[in-house]
Amino acid sequence: MRLILCALTLAAPLIMSCHGALLPRSSALDLALEWVKLALMQFNSHMPRALAEAEAAGLRGETPVGAVVSAPDGTVLAAAGNRVRELADPTAHAEILVIRAAAAHLGSERLTGCTLTVTLEPCAMCAGAIAHARIARLFYGADDPKGGGVAHGARVFAQPTCNHRPEVYGEIDATRSAALLRQFFAARRGMVAGEGNGR
Repeated sequence: MRLILCALTLAAPLIMSCHGALLPRSSALDLALEWVKLALMQFNSHMPRALAEAEAAGLRGETPVGAVVSAPDGTVLAAAGNRVRELADPTAHAEILVIRAAAAHLGSERLTGCTLTVTLEPCAMCAGAIAHARIARLFYGADDPKGGGVAHGARVFAQPTCNHRPEVYGEIDATRSAALLRQFFAARRGMVAGEGNGR
């Protein structure tokens, strides 16, 4: 249901533009429904890839978070999992890695029209990078009440000083994302499953 609502939200500007162009209502609706189908197809192809990157990160001993940046047409520009320990770099979160790779691929610091899909709510650092990159849409999996910076904590995009606010869609395939994190921390730290997320 959440996916359908996301797709309808994305399709709303198209429906309005069709109405403004005085297309017959049936034509406008058909066009909008086709666009919704296309949007869902494109979206559905990215969270599984992000989850695969998260699983690979966990196998490397990294906190299992994965991310994908896709172009406006849905083409994947970059995919990565956390590499904080491997690179000895506290900024090597999955989101930062894919933003860097996508920007290098496009030859631009602005990822206008692009979408970032990530398995965990971005922290304040990553949310800031998303804003600076001018990413159009953010889809994320599990909420992160302790370390998140979008729906929790700093709520970066809600601040008046934030220079760009992407469309945000949370809790996409959240159950799988959260399960990866719980399993990882239970195995690594002897934590009781379900005690929380974090990096």
